[in-house]
Amino acid sequence: MDEKFKATLKSSETEDWLDLHVIRPFCYYLAVFFAKFDVHPNTVTIWSMIIGAASAFFFACGSFYYCGTWGLMMNIIGIVLLMVADIFDCTDGQLARMTGKKSRLGRILDGVAGFAWFIPIYHLMVYRFYLHHDIEFQFLGIPDTEQNVLIATAVVYALGLIGGIAGTGGQQRLADYYIQIHLFFLKGEKGSELDNSRRQQEIYDQMGPDTPKVERYFQKTYIDYTKKQEQATPQFQRLMQKIREKFGSTDNMPETVRKQFHDASLPVIFWNGLLTFNFRSFWLFLFCLLDVPAVYFVWEIVGMGLLYTYVRYRHESFCKKIADSL
Repeated sequence: MDEKFKATLKSSETEDWLDLHVIRPFCYYLAVFFAKFDVHPNTVTIWSMIIGAASAFFFACGSFYYCGTWGLMMNIIGIVLLMVADIFDCTDGQLARMTGKKSRLGRILDGVAGFAWFIPIYHLMVYRFYLHHDIEFQFLGIPDTEQNVLIATAVVYALGLIGGIAGTGGQQRLADYYIQIHLFFLKGEKGSELDNSRRQQEIYDQMGPDTPKVERYFQKTYIDYTKKQEQATPQFQRLMQKIREKFGSTDNMPETVRKQFHDASLPVIFWNGLLTFNFRSFWLFLFCLLDVPAVYFVWEIVGMGLLYTYVRYRHESFCKKIADSL
């Protein structure tokens, strides 16, 4: 099973300990099961999106402090559903590599899945704060009046927007990009899913009138997704341009440059992994169980924001150093 299992991974270097030793082996068996019934990877991704979005309802209703055991059980159900959604999200990629059913739409859906989970979760966490906020008000010494509740809810909603757009959106988008970059220098173009906005725009422009509207919509969204990845990584874009200018194309890049990049990237990949689901969801689950879910937005902006800044700084620094040496 070891070799077959490894063949379904992008690379062991880009997996954290929990994924590599617990989640991915379980997903492998799940992928084998789906493969027997000819389930398409995109179907698994869509199931992941539905299950993750459904967890929002349970997070909204979950509160041990305010609702006792019933509230605690709702929280736990929300946690389990989101974990199942993540398992399905991991399984779809392993299933695609196992069956050879890789597709552009699958890559796009995989990037969208996290947004499909967290947009409803964040909105209903704000609603939960609107209903239950005694802990926060008591800690801050705020009188529990209707006006104060509305003002505080508006502030929490703004924090949720910042945390969602800059946090879950921006941080995970960059983390995914760094993983694909690492795989590109480790395995080459065929071993990664490193995309660029120019190529994605060409694909969109080539879509005919018979292309389903939903596919056109997802492709348009993916163009914006890749543009934001590129905008966040100017030194990496400069490095790639230097490589193309000096060697004609990235395919002609010498092994010494690949190794130099890989050796610099590998230590950053560990920290980059903390921007992805496992570490992020731990804090979400913790603050929900502590009945202060709104504090998660603050943590995402401050704590995760500092981590994001550190990872980006290190990655851009060694990209600049390599580019300058070419």
